[in-house]
Amino acid sequence: MPEIAPFEALRYSDELLRDASSLICPPYDVITPSYQKELYAASSCNAVRLELPCEESPYEAAAARLREWLLEGELVRDPRPALYPYFQTFADPEGNRVTRCGFFAAMRLSEPSEKKVLPHEKTLSGPKADRLNLFRQTRANISPVFGIYADESGRGDRLLKEYAATHEPVLEAELQGVENRMWRITEPELLAELRGVLLERTVYIADGHHRYATGLNYRNERADGNSCHTGEEPYNFILTYLANMYDEGLLIFPIHRVVHGLAHFDAEAFLGKLGEQFVLRELDGREALKEFMDREQSSYAYGVVLPGRLVGIVLKGRAEDVLEASCPEAMRRLGLVVLHDAVLGGMLGISREAMASQSNLVYRKDEGEVFRAVESGEAQIGFVVHPTTVRQVLDVSDSGEVMPQKSTFFYPKIMTGLVFHSLG
Repeated sequence: MPEIAPFEALRYSDELLRDASSLICPPYDVITPSYQKELYAASSCNAVRLELPCEESPYEAAAARLREWLLEGELVRDPRPALYPYFQTFADPEGNRVTRCGFFAAMRLSEPSEKKVLPHEKTLSGPKADRLNLFRQTRANISPVFGIYADESGRGDRLLKEYAATHEPVLEAELQGVENRMWRITEPELLAELRGVLLERTVYIADGHHRYATGLNYRNERADGNSCHTGEEPYNFILTYLANMYDEGLLIFPIHRVVHGLAHFDAEAFLGKLGEQFVLRELDGREALKEFMDREQSSYAYGVVLPGRLVGIVLKGRAEDVLEASCPEAMRRLGLVVLHDAVLGGMLGISREAMASQSNLVYRKDEGEVFRAVESGEAQIGFVVHPTTVRQVLDVSDSGEVMPQKSTFFYPKIMTGLVFHSLG
């Protein structure tokens, strides 16, 4: 594993934390304009005012606000370096209450070639430029990278849970139906034990690929401009939330596909093409689709939503029969790769550039939104998919490949505003 270190977090004052629910927000990439306004109204100190300001000059506004909050005491710096256990309790798709446990740390940045921190998704230039401007102006990590590691023994989880059971949290907040609790560990022996548990383990980026890539760019930029660079400056590290892949609360939800804007689309002709490579089954409504997806656990099973028609499909043969011979084995095991390459690209003619720019393809986390888009005529086809598994994420990362865009939705998102990390 890359080096992880305790750090002196910037946190909201104890007085403000009496209403912590009004202070936190999701990461920038899932905040819609309407929700941004709602978060602004929640508190004059809501973290969205740093994470995604709505001012005309957003980066300058975030930097000025950060300085102001520190000067006026809304934000304080912890007096001693710490690791911060962070538990999120939420309902899984079946309605069961589960808790994901992990912790915040400062993680040393490393290049993918070093094999210490591995991505599984491509990054885009626009979000990286946006986050780099925020890094430059604020000189802080406002929201964390989400990393996972493999510890089947669960020793680190036990240490975190034992500490949480005997200490009061420093923060409790609820947002979007998720209960968030955070503690602060400063005891040297426990810090050393937690760091020791994670030695020799690889970190896989679950969420925050653009933030991590930006962290590398920012580190290099700062190092190039610092004639006294030692490698120990705060900008060599990035704020990271780490969770064990074997934790019961580590869940991935599916991200469904919605197709629009295809010229001369013929639904019957498309189903004919599907029938050459997939077994088709007519379904009567969403409950029948749920039963179909529950029964067909193959990664290559999908629900196809068309105007006035619903079809369940399962690949007839092997993935290698419909993919290019050069497709790596770890990628062939992904249902989304078959969907993107064989169906969206091969049958519908949607280019990879069009997928990336979302000119013919958009992504929906809510299955109901897929049906609504097709029924309203906003979309021509919807594809309901199975979630990617954690094992698939690790296999693709280890292979050095990257998944199709929007392949994973680790739920819930790590909230912004619990801790901030100064970059010096």
